[in-house]
Amino acid sequence: MIRCWRLDDGRQSLVLGSGNDRLAEVVYWGPRLPDAEDLVTIYRANEIDVTGGMLDVNPELSVCPEAARSFPGQPGLILRDGTGMPFLPKFRFDRVDQDVNALRLTFRDATHGLTYAASFRINPITHVIEAKAELECDSPIHLHWLSAPVFPAPQLSDEMIDFSGRWCGEFQMNRVPWSPGMRYRENRTGRTGHEHFPGLILPCRGATNAAGDVFAFHYGWSGGHRMVAEELPDGRRQIQFGHAARVENNAKQRFETGVLYAVYSDDGINGCAVAFQRHLRDEVVDFPFPERPRPVHYNCWEAVYFDHNLPELKEIAALAAELGAERFVLDDGWFGNRDDDTRALSDWEVDPRKYPDGLAPLIDHVHALGMTFGLWFEPEMINPDSDIHRKHPEWALGSEDQILGRHQKALNMALPEVRDFLFDRVGRILGEYEIDYVKWDHNRVLPLPDAAQTRGSYDLIDRLRAAFPKTEIESCASGGGRIDFGILKRTHRVWLSDSNDAIERLRMQHNAAIFLPMAVTGSHVGPRICHTSGRTIDIRFRAWVAAQRHMGFEMDPRELTADEARILKEVTGWWQDNRDWMVQADILRLDSPDPAVIAEQHLAQGGGRFVVFAGKQDTSKQIAPRPLRLTRLTRDAMYRVTLRNRADAPTLSRGTPLLKTDSMTVSGGYLMSHGLTLPWSFPETIWVLEGELV
Repeated sequence: MIRCWRLDDGRQSLVLGSGNDRLAEVVYWGPRLPDAEDLVTIYRANEIDVTGGMLDVNPELSVCPEAARSFPGQPGLILRDGTGMPFLPKFRFDRVDQDVNALRLTFRDATHGLTYAASFRINPITHVIEAKAELECDSPIHLHWLSAPVFPAPQLSDEMIDFSGRWCGEFQMNRVPWSPGMRYRENRTGRTGHEHFPGLILPCRGATNAAGDVFAFHYGWSGGHRMVAEELPDGRRQIQFGHAARVENNAKQRFETGVLYAVYSDDGINGCAVAFQRHLRDEVVDFPFPERPRPVHYNCWEAVYFDHNLPELKEIAALAAELGAERFVLDDGWFGNRDDDTRALSDWEVDPRKYPDGLAPLIDHVHALGMTFGLWFEPEMINPDSDIHRKHPEWALGSEDQILGRHQKALNMALPEVRDFLFDRVGRILGEYEIDYVKWDHNRVLPLPDAAQTRGSYDLIDRLRAAFPKTEIESCASGGGRIDFGILKRTHRVWLSDSNDAIERLRMQHNAAIFLPMAVTGSHVGPRICHTSGRTIDIRFRAWVAAQRHMGFEMDPRELTADEARILKEVTGWWQDNRDWMVQADILRLDSPDPAVIAEQHLAQGGGRFVVFAGKQDTSKQIAPRPLRLTRLTRDAMYRVTLRNRADAPTLSRGTPLLKTDSMTVSGGYLMSHGLTLPWSFPETIWVLEGELV
């Protein structure tokens, strides 16, 4: 007997089938199929032939490949019973629950007392598929590995793109060719991680940013993940995502994966990026005030570090407000006896030495300047040199002699008493003061991976969100160490990197936009000399790079010259004038013909206007700039294009290209086929071009 099911939106179809009551497999995923398509035929047509050296029947590449079926690749489930003995389940069809956009398939292994369910939900607007696996057991078992529902990888893909990184160097793209065997990546740091962002892009042959078939995945879980991209000996390919292996440290009767977000695009990587951006912004993040414009941030960290002085902070706040800041964030150093990073984490009480009258005088001053107030916390961490550690050393996660990270340990978030303590201490501060925003940091990897730690952190954030629904939260983890859709279901902004180096940021922001919209991606104008790279970077470049995302400042404004302050104020004003449409815009990666140029196009909903940022990170190999082709415009429509910062052209730009002196009105077809001819420029500069329909 063959059973088949399908989910569709306007772009794609997902077809699953089950034969002989066995686990279902994805037998088609790609462009939308006709409504009258015979799904049983699709199922049967997906079967591959058998030849010498193979089994007589090919094991299914199912949503959870089973070792008991002689599957030749990585299984989707690895278990041990309560005594530690391994066993191999064999599931049989039990039931189906389906509506227009959702499908849940349940299978049962009566011999071992197991129930497995694979759920799929397709969003007809964003085109993102959400997939999740659940396992229930009649008696407690030990889980080694559970994959989210397995998808096949396209046969016409020659390479895969995944992401690596480091502190101050997040979102580096890796291109790895497909070959027989397995691409295995696992993050066991206990957080999402700088090193292994849980995303995967599968471009089909010939695909670019703007054209071609592309499949993409993101695993929305904050506790470390495992990714398997495997080509079997018979040529079939599978994609598995799940929690990092062996992170369920206790026998249990119920397990579930995080949500695996999957999308198919027929117009290049940008199709996947737009789907992820819109889905995260509109379906995942729950903004406290969605109608409120995203405020310009000022964060005092790189101005004062731990040296908090109220008159100085008031002076800095006044200068930040004059530059255009609308939210003042007080960073690390306001609590306990926190004079450096070796002490006082978990002692969440205002330091009376620095703030003898509490935080109210600073908050009142900030409010009088027309800004809201934000505050830094790192709730999941504890310093050995702290009052709470001396009182409750058993609250720390890991062994007593563990290696510290930034002089700190992690609190055991699986303990209810730890979560209750943190809810009380953090909640007391949020209740006493008018705090609009929390920067929630996580500055070390865990001493051991443990899924219960992540669930505990989620629980604490959820409780605080319920108690203080008007407070916005930023996820920071030494910069980009905890960025994923799981944490963003509970927070509203991410700190992409601790690096404010605009050259590094240009690339990081560009790559991260495959998954993240402007609304949640914090980007700040750092000091003239970057504290993580040592580079000295011009204020124009720093300001315009920050203006590509959720803009802010993070420097001592007293260092600015009058000219630098003027430029920063002008760019900030431009961002404020444009943020309402830009926050809803699609960020599109442009296929730059010059490797030195990183370019992207922010296209408004409806396509009536756009802005192009063309940043030059290095020296070009050729003399004159190559034309930059735009994307997703209406071919027969006319657009007026203006070089917004033409005054930044250097004296070595001696020619008279049209954009240096005037706006130009050309067709969308011209802009997409020929492209924009830009003036010559130095490295570490950026051109900003505005376009609108006429």
